[in-house]
Amino acid sequence: MGAGVIVLREGFEASLVVGIVLAFLDRTGRRDGFAAVWIGVGAALALALLVGGALFAAGAELEGRAEGVYEGIVMLVAAGLLTWMIFWMRNRARSLRGEIEGRAKAALDAGSAFGLGLVVFLGVAREGVETALFLFSSFEGSSSPLSLLGAVVGGVAAVALGYLFYRGSHRLDLRVFFTATSALLLVFAAYLLAMGLHELAEAGVFP
Repeated sequence: MGAGVIVLREGFEASLVVGIVLAFLDRTGRRDGFAAVWIGVGAALALALLVGGALFAAGAELEGRAEGVYEGIVMLVAAGLLTWMIFWMRNRARSLRGEIEGRAKAALDAGSAFGLGLVVFLGVAREGVETALFLFSSFEGSSSPLSLLGAVVGGVAAVALGYLFYRGSHRLDLRVFFTATSALLLVFAAYLLAMGLHELAEAGVFP
């Protein structure tokens, strides 16, 4: 369940960034900027895959105590980052649209397609790298097939919700969505903290 909730929440946050920029471009008659947006999305996804591949590759090369220490540290970092992300989003949710639209407008005013793509790249890349870190911790701490299935389901749901947001659906209650997923993610963060300490204890770092 943890992997599914992570991908749902992080994927939807990334979809929000893309949806806000696309809706802004559509509303201002600047659909010519769509190409730059999708290039930024593609580059961000490539970076997330690269980070995820590096995490799993590094873990596969380690054995015994070194593997336990590596996994334990990554889980503790993931637990701390996940908790910080939940409260950061809670404080920034109301101003998120205005900030993103302001950056997109500045890029358009400057006539910079690169700047427009960069706005989307930074927002999506942050969520993508966080997802890679959280998924590594989730896969190491539970059944990988179930975690993979949950991640796929969460990803599909996140894209669907992002599309509905872009289309201007008034049925999406974002406050309820973020409140419910935040509660689940806090539980998962506590689980990662416990698993990280367990891995470090087994590796002999703690008694």
